[in-house]
Order: sequence, then structure tokens, then C-alpha cells
Amino acid sequence: MSPRHIVTRSPSKKKIIFLVGPTAVGKSEIATHLAKRINAEIVSCDSMQVYRNMDILTSKPDKKLLRKVPHHLLGILPPTKEYDVSRFRKDALKKISQITQKGKIPIFAGGTGLYMTVLVDGIFASPPANRKVRDAFYKQVEKYGSKYLYQRLLKADPQAAQKIHPNDLRRIIRALEVFKLTGKPISELQQQRRSLGEEFDVKLFCLNRKRGKLYQRIDQRVDRMFKLGLEKEVKRLLKHRLSRTASYAIGFRELKGYFDGQYSLEEAKRLIKRNSRMYAKRQLTWFRKDKRINWINLSERDKPKEAANLLWKKLS
Repeated sequence: MSPRHIVTRSPSKKKIIFLVGPTAVGKSEIATHLAKRINAEIVSCDSMQVYRNMDILTSKPDKKLLRKVPHHLLGILPPTKEYDVSRFRKDALKKISQITQKGKIPIFAGGTGLYMTVLVDGIFASPPANRKVRDAFYKQVEKYGSKYLYQRLLKADPQAAQKIHPNDLRRIIRALEVFKLTGKPISELQQQRRSLGEEFDVKLFCLNRKRGKLYQRIDQRVDRMFKLGLEKEVKRLLKHRLSRTASYAIGFRELKGYFDGQYSLEEAKRLIKRNSRMYAKRQLTWFRKDKRINWINLSERDKPKEAANLLWKKLS
């Protein structure tokens, strides 16, 4: 059995909990109730919530939730700075050490599957990002399209290509970048990783709801975001040159199109809802590939506190 499919469980090891799932499923509230129940602290596992001044755009937990239990890795850098999975793992491991030293349990809550996977399974010794090499690949995308790069990856590293979606341009380019800089397939280097399960008792849970209800919650969240002032927040962000990572936040480009006069505000809202639903679908696809995850299917009768109690029983 591959090390990737092993999450060590031992009563002598300190526990780490991952509570993941698609956008708008209800992770923040449930994680907060669970944290209070088991004396835990929450660490964000979200690639966009690390940015400041993007509170509405990234649906950060509200002040009420933040007051109930300590939260970490929220708003830790300006949106003009790049942030990647390697830095997340470094920051996350530091938080794990700090939280466990206090005798508490870290709960990682969020929907960025890559962050969860790399933290749980470890990361390989890879070369740092090379802007010149990456820019050359992006120019090839502009000239030939993303499918061209994916075909190159299939030839260079078929094992990695099988795990990367043909439209996941960032991961395709990273895999090609590593191959170009090291001469070795990224899949080969990844075998040298050290997993979190070697030191901790790792529990993985994914929250989910029926598709229709999840999509309804997504639409309601987008409407609520506009009521909270999403337009003003994005307008302020447009005054700065956002990093490539931050600019991928759903809602930013859609509203930019509205501000540029390309379409109406209602069309911008429709696009944000549609793209959020598509993102939720991609998130679920990622999590379903990981057979270690315990799935928690929520109904409308399951209030956040009740769902947290259900998780607590599964942890006992």
C-alpha cells in the first residue's frame, strides 16, 4: 500500500484534525463548535484567506466566530504578495507546534485540497520557483493553449499528469518547471516526502450536502457578500497590483469585468455564483480521490452544533 493511503492512528500520538469540504458547506461554524468541545484551535486551510483586506471576497469567519476560539493563518499578508503551498506547509507546521505545546488540538478548516494533501503527505525537496522559466511556459500557453502544456507533461511525467487536471494550469506549469530545473519527474521527487502521520494521529473529515442544497447555499452566500459590501472591497483592491495568487479569488475578476463596463452587475453576480458552483465541484472531485477521508453528509436538520457533536463522537 502506498504511504499516501496511510494515516497513522495511535493513542500515544497527538491528534490533528482536518475539516475540509466545498465552499459554503458550513465548515467555519462547525469547526468552531468542535474546537470549543475538544479544546482546540483552528488553523485556516484556505489559499485565499491568508490575505488581508479580502475578508468578504474570501468569506473569512465573522468576528463572532473569531471571538469564540483562536484562529490562525487568516489575513497574514497583503494581497500584493505571492503565497504558495510550500510556504503554507512551513507556516502550518509552526502553528501545529505552537498549538500542541499548549496541550490543544489543531483543527485545519478550509477547502484548499492541495494544502491539505501537502501538509498531510509532506513535501519534497523541490527547487524554488523560477520566474523566467514560468514566464516562458505562460507564453507558450498564450500561443498554443493549456492543452499543449498538458501534452508536454504527459510525455515528461505521465504519473504526475494522471493526478493533475488538464485545466489546472498552475500545477501543470509547476511540474514542468521542476522537470526542467532538476531533470527529474516531480512524481519521483514526491516519493521522498515525510508524512504528518508519522508523528501525529491524523483525522480527515469532509463535509458535504446534497448538490441542490449546496448550490442554494452558495447562491445565498454570494447575495450576502454583496450586502456586506463586496463591490467596495473589490474596488479598493483594484487600486493595487494583486499577486497572481490573490487575483484568482472568485469574485475579483468577475467584478472587474463589471467595473470595466463589459457587462451588468447582475451578470457579475451570476458569474460569481456559477464559478463558485464550479469551484465546489472541483473541490469535491479532489477530496473524493483521497480514500482516507471520512465523509460527513449534512442535512438541513443538522445544525452546526449538532454536526460538531457528530464529529466529536467519531473522534472518541
